[in-house]
Amino acid sequence: MPITVSSHDPNWKVAFDTEVRHIKAALAPTVIDLEHIGSTSIEAIYAKPIIDLLGSVRDLHALDTHASQMEGLGYEVMGAFGIAGRRYFRKTTAQGIRTYHLHVFAQGSEQITRHLAFRDYLRARPRVAKAYSDLKRRLADDPATTWDSYMEAKDPFIKTTEAEALQWYADKAAQVRK
Repeated sequence: MPITVSSHDPNWKVAFDTEVRHIKAALAPTVIDLEHIGSTSIEAIYAKPIIDLLGSVRDLHALDTHASQMEGLGYEVMGAFGIAGRRYFRKTTAQGIRTYHLHVFAQGSEQITRHLAFRDYLRARPRVAKAYSDLKRRLADDPATTWDSYMEAKDPFIKTTEAEALQWYADKAAQVRK
């Protein structure tokens, strides 16, 4: 599967909003809060055209009882998929094109903070967002890049930026509390 990154598409927000309505309806009465994360949620940067959703629920076990509803929406139910405390779902079209990733954690999970801090930091720091975008474009333009090497090459940038973002997020929250 080739790595493709595209310039920002305003339709990604529309796709996110539409998917949120479908997911909330399918999971009712279980309440889920959903956020648009990942590069498609950040204007002006290149992204793989896959919408990432971050969900939070009070009880992951209650979510687990809705596996058939998620499958009915076209999602693969992947369980924790390597991250403790997560429920991961992915959606692929009949043509084999991945369209959505849904990561769900229990309310209060540090994973939620991590994802939101990274997203908000890139939104607030256009230079950092551009550096990330440029890195992804360089990697995707190299025909030798595989999915594994793409993820591995982004990892140092993500880890460094995430640490900065978490500190920024904590400082911002402290200012609000004052």
